[in-house]
Amino acid sequence: MTRMIFPLFAAAALSGCASLSDSLGLERGATKPAAAPAPSEAAAPTPSAQTSAAPELTSGANTAESLDTTTAEEREAATKAPAAAGTVLGETVVSLGSATEPGLWLKTPLVDREQPGRVTNPATGKSAAVTLIPIEGPPTAGSRMSLPALRLIGASLTDLTPVEVAAG
Repeated sequence: MTRMIFPLFAAAALSGCASLSDSLGLERGATKPAAAPAPSEAAAPTPSAQTSAAPELTSGANTAESLDTTTAEEREAATKAPAAAGTVLGETVVSLGSATEPGLWLKTPLVDREQPGRVTNPATGKSAAVTLIPIEGPPTAGSRMSLPALRLIGASLTDLTPVEVAAG
């Protein structure tokens, strides 16, 4: 059986050599690759071009402002103080969730069903009304927050921020 498999394996392995040599620029029977073309002088960056200022953002660039699809009225309503304090669910560390997913929400393992809630950033004292959305994980696991909600509570979009979560 091995007498039949080995020749087939060798033939398959050697058949790849022809396409490999073609892709490396080797001619049949040649022993070294063809010389690579020299880069043109015009294509080489000048030292002053390398040390110039950072490139400007294009007009189509995504910024936090352009990705925040909430209206001024929605932001105002979310930051109003609640009439009654809700049930404190605990603390969690949040990071930015999907920046393109609209709305004010927190995906957290602190809840087992979707419900209204409030998130407070103890560092800034700012809070926002959000929709609490359950995700799998232990209650000590981190959570993901919408871009508009992070902006409302004054949290960094790139850092991990500890927040207090309340239901209701």
